[in-house]
Amino acid sequence: MSPVLATRGAVLTATGSYLANCALGAAVATRLLDTSRVRWVHHGLYVLTALTTAAAGGLLAWRRDPAFWRLLPAAAPLTAIPRVSARSRWHPVLALTAAPAYAAALLGTRGA
Repeated sequence: MSPVLATRGAVLTATGSYLANCALGAAVATRLLDTSRVRWVHHGLYVLTALTTAAAGGLLAWRRDPAFWRLLPAAAPLTAIPRVSARSRWHPVLALTAAPAYAAALLGTRGA
């Protein structure tokens, strides 16, 4: 696999995990889904999101890809969100602050 495809794939994987986690959180918040018996699913998606984002960031940094600097701001909300109650109105707001970083990183790797 070419380095460009690997880098793009890593960022796409991290972004997809983030979007899946946000979609699940929104579905639970709007009561479209009830995960009260399987809360671990949302927690598992969060861990997957954090790990894939860290892996993508590491790959971008190792390759000295400028998209690293675009993805880096996602680390702040990913680090802070476990400390904010899921019942708080700030939980989804904080989660959504990572979205621009994922979008910017995707755009940054598009033509790479």
